Amino acid sequence: MRWLGGIFLNGLFFIVLSSILPTFHVEDLGAALVASFVLALVNILVRPFLYILTLPVTILTLGLFSFVVNALMLLLVNKITGTGFVIDGFGQALAIAILMSVFNVILNKTLLKD
Repeated sequence: MRWLGGIFLNGLFFIVLSSILPTFHVEDLGAALVASFVLALVNILVRPFLYILTLPVTILTLGLFSFVVNALMLLLVNKITGTGFVIDGFGQALAIAILMSVFNVILNKTLLKD
């Protein structure tokens, strides 16, 4: 149940970010929820392999390269979902990844306590 709640809240956060950031577009709540669900699947299936491959660089950058990996996951979701969820470049994906990381830390510390 917590997983579905996280997907819903990430979808809402996509909507909020699309209204704030000019080069990030989400059509509606449905597109945001689909993108959030696809992001969850990509994080389960692809991200572990990418983290293993980039582990030396992540260690050298003291973990900051993980934001780049998260941005790559967002760009992959952009390619998979199509026109309802559009990120206009890597820099924008990196900004979204950083903001989503901050949002998820705040969310996990306040609302989704175990």
